[in-house]
Amino acid sequence: MNPLDETQPSQQPGPDSDTPSTQPETTTTLIAPQEQSASFPLPEIAPARVYPPDLEISWSWPHLTVFLLFLFISLIGVQGALLAIYAPHQKLSTQQLEEYMMSKPQVAIGSTILVYGLVLLFLYVTLGRLRGQPFWSTLGWRKIAPKADGQRRHPLLYFFTGVGLSLIVVAIASQLTTPENAPIEQVFKFKVTAMLFVATAMLIAPVAEETVFRGYLYPMFARWVGVVPSILFTGFLFGLMHGPQLGGAKSLIVVMSCVGMVFTWIRARTGSVFASYLMHFGYNSFIGVSLILSTHGFTQIPAH
Repeated sequence: MNPLDETQPSQQPGPDSDTPSTQPETTTTLIAPQEQSASFPLPEIAPARVYPPDLEISWSWPHLTVFLLFLFISLIGVQGALLAIYAPHQKLSTQQLEEYMMSKPQVAIGSTILVYGLVLLFLYVTLGRLRGQPFWSTLGWRKIAPKADGQRRHPLLYFFTGVGLSLIVVAIASQLTTPENAPIEQVFKFKVTAMLFVATAMLIAPVAEETVFRGYLYPMFARWVGVVPSILFTGFLFGLMHGPQLGGAKSLIVVMSCVGMVFTWIRARTGSVFASYLMHFGYNSFIGVSLILSTHGFTQIPAH
């Protein structure tokens, strides 16, 4: 028989061989990419949340904390400094001291203007200069965007909407029981102070308050808790800010909170602080002009 025709037996160590009869086998298993990813899943990275342009901001909780601290120091510092300068030398009761300070527009109105100025300066330095960003547009002062269908929104529409809102508020407030001798009523007893108060309410307050409430606070809260809760919360803060002027009357604070919510809703709807400013300006202007006309230039003040 030809040996080439025979099947060669596999070469395995025999029983008499020095090599062990069994050897450990080394097995290499290649894992396909699909199987490897299944066995060792990579951590999923959540996509970054995308916000509309009017909610794109560069500040957060740390900046808000510093802002509130600066605001508190400014209020205490400005009022303390003006009181030290203009306080009377004789001893007065609390009510007499309040009336005396109201008769001094440098204190009654000057303190408000100085605090507004310091707040805007703080925001300008920390959000504009130090970060190299345009100040007004960063805080939401943009052109009013057209509607979805491309129709232009006329700015005067918001001004006269504010006028209409003031009529509604006056009608509601006339039916409410308000405290006597509220600080805002004390202002109107002094002609110069009252005129400066109205001028400040028309020309300065809308700019400062809209920048803080609708430009600074609203987008920050809207990113954290949503648009609707932010509208409610900033409106409530707006009402609380006016509480001391209104003598702490809860009913009037609620009314002013609703006014603030309307302003913030306009800001959210248009994406522009300029729209809520026009509404605020129309609201304050109508009330201010009405006060001047109804009191003949604050020379004939009603008893209450």
